[in-house]
Amino acid sequence: MSADGSLASPLRHDFQLAEVRALHDLPLFELLDRARQVHRANHPDGQVQLCTLLSVKTGGCPEDCGYCSQSSHHKTPVKPQALLKVDEVVAAARRAKEQGATRFCMGAAWREVKDGPAFDRVIDMVREVKGMGLEACVTLGMLNPEQARRLKEAGLDAYNHNLDTSREHYKSIISTRKFDDRLNTLRNVRDAGITVCSGGIIGLGESIDDRCRMLIELANMDPHPESVPVNALTRVEGTPLAEMPPVEPLELVRMIATARILMPRSKVRLSAGRTELSREAQLLCLFAGANSIFYGDRLLTTPNPDSDADSDLLRAAGLSAEPPKSGAAVPAAE
Repeated sequence: MSADGSLASPLRHDFQLAEVRALHDLPLFELLDRARQVHRANHPDGQVQLCTLLSVKTGGCPEDCGYCSQSSHHKTPVKPQALLKVDEVVAAARRAKEQGATRFCMGAAWREVKDGPAFDRVIDMVREVKGMGLEACVTLGMLNPEQARRLKEAGLDAYNHNLDTSREHYKSIISTRKFDDRLNTLRNVRDAGITVCSGGIIGLGESIDDRCRMLIELANMDPHPESVPVNALTRVEGTPLAEMPPVEPLELVRMIATARILMPRSKVRLSAGRTELSREAQLLCLFAGANSIFYGDRLLTTPNPDSDADSDLLRAAGLSAEPPKSGAAVPAAE
């Protein structure tokens, strides 16, 4: 796939900044036309995957990510919450499935996975969610190859670990880990046979070049991440980035369209920041190539449109929820 949206070219993993910046900066309607062409060639038109995200362990994270309400370095309204019990997670997953979600994502505010009872409980959560016929996804921070192997054996479909921003801007946002730590975890995930969910956030004070570099880092992975969340900063009181200006909606549209062209077969997920978007802006993001959304009124600790609002949005646009995959194997208990 070439940067100009040509469908005849093979998938690429060698993008350079100049061509991606030129693509991102195309006249908007031309960019959208190219993104739509790529989208329709690689995905069922009119289908949107519904994913539900649950915080299974909240707050108290030792990382200092400047955008995060769960960092122990910031004084935010978020109250720490211990790791949920497995039956609490199963009940939430059952509700999500009843409302139409096909992927259930579980997030724990950890810097890294540590072996022991807590991780064992997460393994049980994965097995139970997968046993319900849902795609299972977790985001747990950094993990090593053996931990990735255990998650795979439990039936995990996807692991989320966002790059957040470009390598160059990363140190302005986070000081407690390095950009390469992120990449190492993604390699461990990929090597274990788990699909990769990785994207970023715009509105962190980054430049347009930083946004393009972040997309290049993802698009030059071979294979591309199967899922690419594109987030707009949700400003949270008490975080260092609380006073950042809101993201201009058309900037989010450009990022989604560019991601769609660079990574034709990936799910591009319209993620955090939707509560500040009008219905029309959200529909334009879907038109630009987003074909997955988080479904439910919370994204870990920040607000999200409720499921009724999203159902109305999809109905008004003539879109439908992606059906669940059939024939998924259920892992046996250890």
